[in-house]
Amino acid sequence: MGVLFACGVYAMLERSLTRVLIGFLLLGNAANLFLLVVIGRPGIAPFFGSGEPEEMSDPLPMALTLTAIVITFAVSAFLLALIYRSWQLGQADTVADDEADLAVRDRGAADEDMIDDETEIEDTDDDATTDFVGLDTAPITVLGSRDISGVQDDAPVNLPETSTRRSRRTDSTERGGDA
Repeated sequence: MGVLFACGVYAMLERSLTRVLIGFLLLGNAANLFLLVVIGRPGIAPFFGSGEPEEMSDPLPMALTLTAIVITFAVSAFLLALIYRSWQLGQADTVADDEADLAVRDRGAADEDMIDDETEIEDTDDDATTDFVGLDTAPITVLGSRDISGVQDDAPVNLPETSTRRSRRTDSTERGGDA
């Protein structure tokens, strides 16, 4: 099981998509073996009334093994589709670096410090970075029992009644709208 995990991780670190697929399949098989080891000593089927609970097998690792098999199959099918499309487009299944990857690799320590400074500025001023400030620009209006007569609102409220809700309601009735 450990050798399968090691070989799977090593194969997934390659640039060839076929080797990534093989590595993923090795990891999936290693995970299934791990779950089989977790099951422990075999016992009787875990049905109600078939025996004592100490004699029964644990059904959870079996269910996890079946789930792992399905996930491995689905991701393998997706990787096979990627490999096929990559082969159609470029007659190769290797993944090449693009311009953004090369720019990140060539970025120096000074650029990293500048990026850290920008995130510190964003973290200090959270109120200015929000798009919706105040009740007039908020995209969601919370309605309660005071706004619609058919709503029964028995939840306790800790906030005092704000004047903005009343002023918005009176503004809409003055304009002739129904609240």
